[in-house]
Amino acid sequence: MIVVAGEALIDLVPQPGRYGSPTRVSPNAAGGLPDLAPRLGGGPYNTAVALGRLGSPTAFCSRVSADAFGEALLGGLRAAGVDVSYVQRGTEPTTLAVASIGADGSAGYSFYVEGTADRLFAVPDQLPPGTRAVSFGTCSLVLEPGATAYEELMRTAAGQGVFTALDPNIRPVLIPDADAYRARFRSWLPHTGLVKLSEEDAAWLGGAPKEWLAAGPAAVVLTHGGDGLTVLTREGGEYAVPGVPVDVVDTIGAGDTVNAALLHRLAVHDAMSVEAVAALGEDDWHDILGFAARAAAITCSRPGAQPPYAAELGR
Repeated sequence: MIVVAGEALIDLVPQPGRYGSPTRVSPNAAGGLPDLAPRLGGGPYNTAVALGRLGSPTAFCSRVSADAFGEALLGGLRAAGVDVSYVQRGTEPTTLAVASIGADGSAGYSFYVEGTADRLFAVPDQLPPGTRAVSFGTCSLVLEPGATAYEELMRTAAGQGVFTALDPNIRPVLIPDADAYRARFRSWLPHTGLVKLSEEDAAWLGGAPKEWLAAGPAAVVLTHGGDGLTVLTREGGEYAVPGVPVDVVDTIGAGDTVNAALLHRLAVHDAMSVEAVAALGEDDWHDILGFAARAAAITCSRPGAQPPYAAELGR
C-alpha cells in the first residue's frame, strides 16, 4: 500500500478559445474574463489518482470538505480505486486554484485557501495496514496548521521504517517567508527516502541536490519539462532519460504523474526502502525514469490533470 498525504482541491482551468478567437481562452459576456471549468486537482490528489490508475494499491490521507466539490473529489478517488477510508471531512469550503495556461502549455496558479477544509488536517492515529511508502508535498506542507500535522506524520512514518517520498512542488505565492521554508525543507531531508522536484523548484530552494543527498534521501529526481528526467543517487550515480515528444495541451498534473509513476515503478522493482533504492543500478533507473517520462507525456497530451491508466502505458 502506498499512502499519499496532502491536499485535494479544485482547479479552475481556462477553456479553449471559442467564437473563432485565436487565443487559448474565450472572453465571456462579463467583459473579457476567461471561461473557467472546475477540474479535480491538487498535487497529492493527482498523485493518488495516478497511482490508482496505474494499479498500485493506494490510500489517500487528507481532510476534504463536505461540500459538492469535496464529494466530487472523493468520487474521483474512488473511481481510480483509491482507498478513501483515511480521509477526514470538514464543513469548511474546498480550496480553489485558478490556473492560467501559457502559450507553451505551462500552467501558473493563484489560490483561494483561507478557511478551507484541508488546512485543518490532523495526524491520524495510524497508517493503513501494509503501508510501504508515504508521499508528501505541495500546498499541504506550507499552509498551517495542517503543514505541521503533515510534517509530524512524515517524521513518524520515517521513524517506523516506512519509505517516504517528497515532492515540494513550490508555489511561491503561498510562502510568506522563503528563507524559513527553505530551512524547513532541509529539516525534512533526514526523514525522506526520495525527493522529486522540478529544476525550477530546485533553483528556488537553493543549495544543490548532492548536498541534499548527504542529509538523508537515497535519490533525488529532477524533472526538466520536455527535456526529460535525471536522478542523482547517494552512491554517486547520475542517470538521465530524454522526454517523450508529444503535442502539449497543457502541463497540469504532469509533475504529479511523474511522482506517481516513480513510486509505482519503484514498487515493481521492490525498492520501497532507502537501502533498496540505494542499491538500484543504471538499468533499473533507466527503466524507472523512462516509465515516468512516458506517463507524463500522456498527461500533457490532454487537458487538465488526467494521468494515464496502466493499459495506456502498456501500449
